[in-house]
Amino acid sequence: MARFFHILTFWPLVRAATLHQACRVTELQDRAPARTRRPHRAWIVAVIAFVTLIGAAGFRSVPGVLIDPLHQEFGWSRGTISAAVSINLILYGLISPFAAALMDRLGMRRVVVGALVLVAAGSGLTVFMTSSWQLLLSWGVLVGVGTGSMAMTFVATVTGRWFVRHRGLVSGILTAAGATGQLIFLPLVASLATDYGWRTPSIVVALAALAVVPLVLLFLHDWPADVGTTPYGGEAQPRPAAAAGSSALRALRTLRDAARRPVFWLLAGGFAICGASTNGLVGTHFVPAAHDHGMPSTTAASLLALVGLFDVAGTILSGWLTDRVDSRILLGAYYALRGASLMILPSLFAPETQPSMWVFIIFYGLDWIATVPPTVALCREHFGDAGPIVFGWVFASHQVGAAFAAFGAGLTRDLLGAYDLAWYVAGGLCVIAAALSVGIPRAETRR
Repeated sequence: MARFFHILTFWPLVRAATLHQACRVTELQDRAPARTRRPHRAWIVAVIAFVTLIGAAGFRSVPGVLIDPLHQEFGWSRGTISAAVSINLILYGLISPFAAALMDRLGMRRVVVGALVLVAAGSGLTVFMTSSWQLLLSWGVLVGVGTGSMAMTFVATVTGRWFVRHRGLVSGILTAAGATGQLIFLPLVASLATDYGWRTPSIVVALAALAVVPLVLLFLHDWPADVGTTPYGGEAQPRPAAAAGSSALRALRTLRDAARRPVFWLLAGGFAICGASTNGLVGTHFVPAAHDHGMPSTTAASLLALVGLFDVAGTILSGWLTDRVDSRILLGAYYALRGASLMILPSLFAPETQPSMWVFIIFYGLDWIATVPPTVALCREHFGDAGPIVFGWVFASHQVGAAFAAFGAGLTRDLLGAYDLAWYVAGGLCVIAAALSVGIPRAETRR
């Protein structure tokens, strides 16, 4: 009985201490998520997409470095080698809208894994080629289809499904993955080609593409609902049903509907010039053009890699600006400034890198693919849910322009012995692209 009264006497104190400890634990638990909270799944998907796009960009950084080695070993003209690049660039663009429709039907994961395998196969098979048609098949067709399946429509699909907040910024970051891949692979490819021959970098690129496959299988989820979450900054949504019918027919119907509206042609025309003045011309012919003026190929490749470095910063900044500034104005400014830089490029080539060339590399690099985030945004604003597929067709025009520029510049070099005319024509076209972009109507005024 004495013990009972003893416990009864101290029970209020014990209970108070217990309540205090419980409140303390609750307080610590409330604070813990702030320190240990996991990132939203959308960011994990974005990271995997970024890595995937780097892998896809690897082989696309090779052609400009290997034009001279292939010419020396096989005796193929630069026009022939550039034709393979042109096929690659055309398919890279034309496959894009069909890949976007296929992602709606089969999912991003399946499409991306298949694309990486195609890139690896095309890159690896080049080491066995003995005839120019094999170059066209492996370097042109296989790699073109593979990289086209992971082109900018992949960026539009990821951001459209997984992000509401910061969508423009994430578009810029993912677009910069191509430049990051160029930054990583260009110096490596140039060094390996110089020291061990062109076959070694082809194998390295194939292995790099295959190394990304397990990451895609494990972490690239198709929809937020698949893992029980929401788009970043958005509300919960059920997983949409897979698109019915043929993916190819859906892509073609989208093109038919979009082509009836002038805004599509304004976007496509500007983006065709964008491709001609970047991938097609500078990405393919900068290294051999610099080599024509006595600059070592490794030095020129390093300069092109620096373009990729500044492109990363410029594209991310462009994505940030796209969330805040009229996309039409951004595009007009980007194209006008790019045209001016290309006009002065022929006077900057020299055996050694001069300060003026450094200025060009920084300025042009910041502008390289800064056009992508505002173009993606305009497609979404004007075409709604069909925006990713419409952007696929707009991007196809980008690659058609790139293909014409790649072939035309190579032909110009064969006929005139210099690239100067190609730089001047590209600069003038960029001024036209600026005018087309500014002429795009506001989305809210469309009928």
